[in-house]
Amino acid sequence: MSKASKAKKREAPTPEQIIRARLRRMAGWEEIRSFLTKLVMMAGLMWFLFGYLFGITPVKNNDMQPRLSSGDLLLYYRLEENLRPQDIVVFEKEGKQYIGRVIARNGDSVEITEDSRVKINGSTVVETDIYYSTPKYGDEVEYPVNLTETQYFILCDYRDGARDSRYFGAVEFEEMKGKVLAVIRRSGL
Repeated sequence: MSKASKAKKREAPTPEQIIRARLRRMAGWEEIRSFLTKLVMMAGLMWFLFGYLFGITPVKNNDMQPRLSSGDLLLYYRLEENLRPQDIVVFEKEGKQYIGRVIARNGDSVEITEDSRVKINGSTVVETDIYYSTPKYGDEVEYPVNLTETQYFILCDYRDGARDSRYFGAVEFEEMKGKVLAVIRRSGL
């Protein structure tokens, strides 16, 4: 055999070498395919969690001071059906999103008196954590407000000037976006 034919013979890969090279390439594609599958599954899970079960929203104003401040980030649960007084909720009214505290719910009667007191079912409510008076707003809401089975009366913690049920009346359950579960303070970001 000549030198040229021997060099040509050495250059031609054997069937085993061809198979090994193909397996290496396929293993690389399997890793990529596995990664992409996991990425799609993770994106689907995140969409489900934050599109259906939970929501995240920033606090846009200081209507809930001193508890919540502008810039804080809220995590809320969308599927809560049993809201109680003192729960902080995210709700939508007239196309805008608000945050407030439930003070009365289905079947209750709410009145804001001339001397800026809150009465629920005829009893004056003592709010030890609220540092502001609760004045009436104009004639938008007629008191006493008798809530139906699907309505809530919501007030903001900073009572002077905040948009809440004194401004637009009772909030329907369908307008609730969810109950606040956690707060991430802006100073911690």
